[in-house]
Amino acid sequence: MTISKSDNRSDNSPDRNPVEVESTPAPSIDKGNEARREALPLLPSLWIERPIPDKTFIRSSVAHFIAFAGGAGLSPVAPGTAGTLIAFPLFWALEYIFDSFGFLLFLVAAFGVGIWACGVTGRALRNPDHGGIVWDEVTAFLLVLFFTPKGLMWQAFAFLLFRLFDIIKPAPIRYYEKKLHGGFGVMFDDLLAAFFTLLCLAFWKAYVTG
Repeated sequence: MTISKSDNRSDNSPDRNPVEVESTPAPSIDKGNEARREALPLLPSLWIERPIPDKTFIRSSVAHFIAFAGGAGLSPVAPGTAGTLIAFPLFWALEYIFDSFGFLLFLVAAFGVGIWACGVTGRALRNPDHGGIVWDEVTAFLLVLFFTPKGLMWQAFAFLLFRLFDIIKPAPIRYYEKKLHGGFGVMFDDLLAAFFTLLCLAFWKAYVTG
């Protein structure tokens, strides 16, 4: 039996005619949608990268310790209110230590230190006005207590008014909160809340209680 050379060629023989396969064009990709899809997985990581303040965080820096008012800002519920409450015992202690002029000097120093501490801490947390930063409430409410008439009822009334203005932020407080940035912006809007509180107290004393 004779086998021809042509029949004995392997399938990989170069002389074999190639099989033509019809190519299907690749589907077009909307580059805009593709970019958005690629960006979506990155969004959660932006939040995860923000440090979560805890006791170790506030102990790691003097600025963090001051900005969080020694830990009051770590309160899981209403840290701003917790920071404002810290001002009460601090006020009673400072009132015992300083005369009026010394107290005002302390407030000026506390405001300046607050600009630095709140700015440093806000940058560390990647959130310039983090809810746990409460030194602004402490300093502003110390100013309120300094000018508030003596008596627990007056001080309690001042506390409620200050928290109200600090939470609802009427004009121009909200305007300056958005306009000003950094540590100064954090401190200044609470200073305005203190001003509105004292204005209401003065009105109440002059026209209601006489």
